[in-house]
Amino acid sequence: MAKLLDLIRMSMRGELPPPPVATLIGFRPTSVEPGRAVVEFEAAERHANPLGTLHGGILCDIADAAMGIAYASTLEEGETFTTLELKINFLKPVWNARLRAVADVVNGGRTVGLVACDVFDEKDRLVARATSTCLTLRGEQAAGRDSWAVSGGRGEAGGRAARGAG
Repeated sequence: MAKLLDLIRMSMRGELPPPPVATLIGFRPTSVEPGRAVVEFEAAERHANPLGTLHGGILCDIADAAMGIAYASTLEEGETFTTLELKINFLKPVWNARLRAVADVVNGGRTVGLVACDVFDEKDRLVARATSTCLTLRGEQAAGRDSWAVSGGRGEAGGRAARGAG
């Protein structure tokens, strides 16, 4: 089994399909190195809430993706993770804009890690700041939490959706 960092890089090069949520929402990782990830996203009218601004859940999704990629990039072969807690502060309304979520592992302990993410608009203005606490899973704890890429996607009945999210 490959490290998650290798699978992420393969997906970025087009050798593996992107995770389904990336296709659904429309974000893409543009940079990954151990402990750091950048995700880009084009906010459009289809992402708006009833008041016309970018829905907060979408903004949270791109921050969560960047933080997850940053944390996953630090894991060893056979390790995976789950998010224990996620917090986001919305600092500026967004309409149609090109966003960049930059995530860094703040503390990557053996079992629990802290990741932070700043989301910027195309003028480099901070629009949101998020943090995530992640739990590294190994051995039996990691069983059944294989990467989307290992099984070639999640459309089959044996995928994550069949086991439940999370």
